[in-house]
Amino acid sequence: MKMNKKAKNKSVPCFDMQFITSSISTTLVLLLLGLVVFFVLGAHNLSVYVKENINFSILISDDMKESDILKLQKKLDKEPFVKETEYISKKQALREQTEAMGTDPQEFLGYNPFTASIEIKLHSGYANSDSIAKIEKKIRKNTDIQEVLYQKDLIDAVNENIRNISLMLLGLAVILTFISFALINNTIRLTIYSKRFLIHTMKLVGASWGFIRRPFLRRNFRIGVLSAVIADAILWGAAYWLVSYEPELIRVITPEVMLLVSVSVLVFGVLITWLCALLSINKYLKMKASTLYYI
Repeated sequence: MKMNKKAKNKSVPCFDMQFITSSISTTLVLLLLGLVVFFVLGAHNLSVYVKENINFSILISDDMKESDILKLQKKLDKEPFVKETEYISKKQALREQTEAMGTDPQEFLGYNPFTASIEIKLHSGYANSDSIAKIEKKIRKNTDIQEVLYQKDLIDAVNENIRNISLMLLGLAVILTFISFALINNTIRLTIYSKRFLIHTMKLVGASWGFIRRPFLRRNFRIGVLSAVIADAILWGAAYWLVSYEPELIRVITPEVMLLVSVSVLVFGVLITWLCALLSINKYLKMKASTLYYI
């Protein structure tokens, strides 16, 4: 038994140059995969953020009292499609336009040309032309509503671009997943390839397949965990730097996104290294001695 342990330790050392190079190459591949997952999840958050910042305006009749307008605003706040509302009085509208234009329209017109309005931001699920058309129809039932204004072309363009970007990122994620698998598999196969004669020798002395596999699987499990941890640390560091540089990005790079990225990288790293090692070692275990010289 002691002899078998010595053979195992000698055949597959826990820490050597091959371990380091395999860990580095696996880390780089997992980093690439983590970036893809990050961009896919970040794109979803970005689309939600963009959609929920598209406003549409309800212009209120001058005959409607301010108290009734505030009641209408409270009623709108309770609607499931409303994320938030903002009441803009006639005076506030005049003040904002005066600041924007640099002149006061009331001075040469003799009256305030602006109307009170309620600005509405929708939940992302309702930020599309079909939903807004239904919402508009519902709001217009109130006879004190003069107009409901929104940029239909802008909303359609935003939804179309988000859909195209999502499909592109999804396709890229699938392609890079296969590439990552191929790169990691190639790295592990080369490592085990260098031990093929040792594997055959262990078979000759009566070692079971399970006994031969065990150190290789453990070794590659450790490589997967270590590489995933390093890749996750780099991704978290990059995310922290981005949010520190632009705090508004916290709406896109949320802790939930980074947690999902970290888990994805760890699961993929462990699973792919262990699976590739299992497939490679089985390949050489099934080979005859004469075949080993011709591969």
